[in-house]
Amino acid sequence: MTGLFEKHRDLLADAGNAIDTRGFWSAFSEVPRTYGEALPSEGKAAFEALLDQPFALDQGTDDGHVGGEVSPFGRTLGITYPRTGIDRLIARASAASAGWAQASVEARCGVALEIITRLNQASFLMAHAVEQTTGQAFAMAFQAGGPHAQDRALEAVAYAYREMTRIPHGGVAWEKPAGRNVIRLTKEFHIVPRGIGLVIACATFPTWNGYPALFADLVTGNPVIVKPHPAVILPLAITVKIAREVLSEAGFDADVIQLAVDTPEAPVAPTLAIHPAVALVDFTGSSEFGGWLREHVRGKPVFTEETGINTIVIDSTNDFSAMCQNIAFSLSLYSGQMCTTPQDIFVPRGGIDTNEEHKSFDEVAGAIAAAVDGLLADPQRAAAVCGAIQNPATLERVGKAAVLGRVIRASASVDGLENARTATPLILAVDAAAETAYLKEQFGPISFVVSCENATDAIDRATRAARAKGGITAALYSRDSDLIDKTVGLYAQAGVPLSVNLTGGIYVNQSAAFSDFHVTGANPAGNACLTDTAFVAQRFRVVCVRRPAAA
Repeated sequence: MTGLFEKHRDLLADAGNAIDTRGFWSAFSEVPRTYGEALPSEGKAAFEALLDQPFALDQGTDDGHVGGEVSPFGRTLGITYPRTGIDRLIARASAASAGWAQASVEARCGVALEIITRLNQASFLMAHAVEQTTGQAFAMAFQAGGPHAQDRALEAVAYAYREMTRIPHGGVAWEKPAGRNVIRLTKEFHIVPRGIGLVIACATFPTWNGYPALFADLVTGNPVIVKPHPAVILPLAITVKIAREVLSEAGFDADVIQLAVDTPEAPVAPTLAIHPAVALVDFTGSSEFGGWLREHVRGKPVFTEETGINTIVIDSTNDFSAMCQNIAFSLSLYSGQMCTTPQDIFVPRGGIDTNEEHKSFDEVAGAIAAAVDGLLADPQRAAAVCGAIQNPATLERVGKAAVLGRVIRASASVDGLENARTATPLILAVDAAAETAYLKEQFGPISFVVSCENATDAIDRATRAARAKGGITAALYSRDSDLIDKTVGLYAQAGVPLSVNLTGGIYVNQSAAFSDFHVTGANPAGNACLTDTAFVAQRFRVVCVRRPAAA
């Protein structure tokens, strides 16, 4: 059963080296043209073939089929999925657990690595599925839904493999001097999975955020129930289908992984999360449900990535134009629907020093707005950057938010996407005293330029926001090296990663597998990190068997 492990041994070793060195490394190309000429058209054809019919998943159903996915671009997908009852999901996962738990670490990792590489070959199919369910533009859907998500999956496998193989395999000779005698024991250490894992996925990045938990559970020996958002089922249905195929081919029960679909009217996540047989819960989404999970799920690990308020502090800059362009892209990308998108931009009310001249507060705010306008002036580029709005509630929120401050830039629809739900960034100016406006997460393309007393005040407000409300990203622009050095420690204490003076082709929104730790678990934006040792180590236990050594 270790044939797949041998097949992918070098891939796993390279991933292990990458998490040690933290430099740039990716197992899977993010450039579509590197996949050849056939895969793009094959992927699109495969996606089209799934529409308007039941999704073929050999999982069975005891409650018919459900599915109501409507693309944010306006298309009704017409796909239905087998709805399996909770009792049946639990029973099947429990039945599959023994054989999976008894498999060697290498066998489980080999299966997981094979699943990941097959997902990579299905990246174009996945891109269309992600695009048409989440509203991401195709380029982002391909990268974030495909290769980048697969890198995150591989990263989790590498961490889990490392932690499990720290434990000696086979018998260990234990000898303790006892006076004139020696006590001799043989010890065996067994990796024991925790039990059924539940992965509750989000509607915006179902694979990128869902894969680390899914694969960490699998390789540590836990069967997995995957619960997609009811509006974004297809990407994870494809994932589960491929995983089940690999498991069956490798001689394991396919029910090691199952899909749990539901509807907004009859959600199953709360019931599954508190079920006694479920031993692990992973969730990406709102702080409201994350808080419910932390309150009601007792006696089992709960890993969350929730919401927060991401901030930028502008003290000064050596490249005012490049700074504004960089911020404009960060605000516009996927219409502000990334968990890493900045919301609050803190600027001294007296303005800032730049390479051009001193800029007033209004000039800074206006220049950021103008940079957004310039970025989105071309309709084709605007569509590629902004994509569509996944949830109608986000569009409604944008419409209501203009009263929260002085409008610097009004939101508008994206030209050329008339059948889609779209919105460009809304930028508001507020005073630092208006905390009820800007210290509440406004998910979507809504941002505030906040007038502060000075840079010290701005940094204090930004770090307090992270400590109190949570933060996944933060950025600082300053020419003052002493200020930067002092600020680094403040952001570290607030548990939020800090990006300093980003310009050019790297943005605060971006998080790189094998290098960046996405979410720290050190503030209210989430209690888990993608990926670190703590994320994988709690998914198994070690049990020792001791015997007197043979004479």
